[in-house]
Amino acid sequence: MRIDLHCHSTASDGTDTPAELVRNAAAAGLDVVALTDHDTTRGYAEAIAALPSGLTLVTGAELSCRIGGVSMHMLAYLFDPEEPALLAERELVRDDRVPRARAMVAKLNELDVPVTWEQVARIAGEGSVGRPHVAAALVELGVVPTVSDAFTQDWLADGGRAYAEKHETDPFEAIRLVKGAGGVTVLAHPAAAKRGRTVPESDVAELAAAGLDGIEVDHMDHDADTRDRLRGLAKDLGLLVTGSSDYHGSRKTCELGEYTTDPEVYGEITRRSTGAFPVPGAGGA
Repeated sequence: MRIDLHCHSTASDGTDTPAELVRNAAAAGLDVVALTDHDTTRGYAEAIAALPSGLTLVTGAELSCRIGGVSMHMLAYLFDPEEPALLAERELVRDDRVPRARAMVAKLNELDVPVTWEQVARIAGEGSVGRPHVAAALVELGVVPTVSDAFTQDWLADGGRAYAEKHETDPFEAIRLVKGAGGVTVLAHPAAAKRGRTVPESDVAELAAAGLDGIEVDHMDHDADTRDRLRGLAKDLGLLVTGSSDYHGSRKTCELGEYTTDPEVYGEITRRSTGAFPVPGAGGA
């Protein structure tokens, strides 16, 4: 089985619609794909309706969190999307995305970058607006060559010249909320240093003690030494190890299935979840 547990669609900051994502996942030879848009479950219905036969969909989300002044992302899988407490927190984070993006546009204008809110809104479309959409605007203007190049201290990285904060969930609260909604939590790309400051291993240990289920080890932003170190950390803390592409369509260079999760780990994730179940394809494509 080939299992990719971290993918994005146009419901947040990917370039594939949810339907295109599942079709492309099947074409890439995946058996299981997770839809983990940022702080939203809006793409679920479209993805399920288009789900090809032979492909299983794991519903999820990537939650925006912050601990000790460090931004971090928490992958949440197979939770009940209508559970009131988690839904309210996701909406709070989403509602803060627009003023945050406008603030970044204003900071870029102060730096003499002629980006406009209308440009960013056009790029975001119906998606949950975020930094990648602002980064894409910088690419359109020729300020940076790629979206990844916008995530530096010169521009949009944490603490960068055009960075603006938004509401982010305390990760201990995120774990509590996801568990309350019957879901499973995995710390996303915990050592992706090029994105900015990373969460110390001591904090990961505290999160594990609070019920964190796993950490995403095999990821494009982790080199071989980092992956080895994280595997050791996961073993010490009794955490599941996942691998994922973090696919965003054409917005990033990674491909579907570039990194994958062991079937036994996937099985354990499904066993731990009570809020939702994987959706088998019914030939929607």
